[in-house]
Amino acid sequence: MLKVMHSAANSATPNSQWEDLIKLPAPNTVQWDNIKTQLDLVLLALETLTGIGSEAMLSAATDLNLESRVPDRVALWRLRQSNPLRKGQGGRKKLDVEEARSLVLIICYLAKQHQELIRRAVGLLEQMAENNREPHQAALLGDYIDAFCNTYQERMEEDEQISTDLLTNLALKLLVDLLFYSATGGHRRLWLALIDRSTKFEI
Repeated sequence: MLKVMHSAANSATPNSQWEDLIKLPAPNTVQWDNIKTQLDLVLLALETLTGIGSEAMLSAATDLNLESRVPDRVALWRLRQSNPLRKGQGGRKKLDVEEARSLVLIICYLAKQHQELIRRAVGLLEQMAENNREPHQAALLGDYIDAFCNTYQERMEEDEQISTDLLTNLALKLLVDLLFYSATGGHRRLWLALIDRSTKFEI
């Protein structure tokens, strides 16, 4: 997989990337809950792998000229709280299409910043699979899996059907996805994946 990925710099400007997303199909109302969930979980994977927090996400929004749509920590929290799986009702709101596009661009911008770490983690995952070893036996992957599972359980509503194995598989699937979102054209890949998976998304 890593052999087909390219680390060439993405020369597209934030404005041209926004125009790209506008040209792509927009989700329908039935798809929104799954899209809100997917966006929040991709961000969860990114933050638990890299250790970034809301400040990095807000800084990315400024760099991308998206501060009018994601102006501060509270606004970001409310956008993420729109995920129906989240605990608590206070911040839940409808996520509109412009806010979804904004989160897509922020995710891909940050993934590109941390592409080397993402590539290293996916490379380790491939090595472990080739050697028939469990991913958590590699320190980087073990720390990521633990952080993802713990943070998921802290933030999301309790569901007895969500086992540690399911969460581990979700964390590793999202890790591989991040590799593609960190590459040139990642914003298009992520947007199309959101729509494609929105009718069949499940943890």
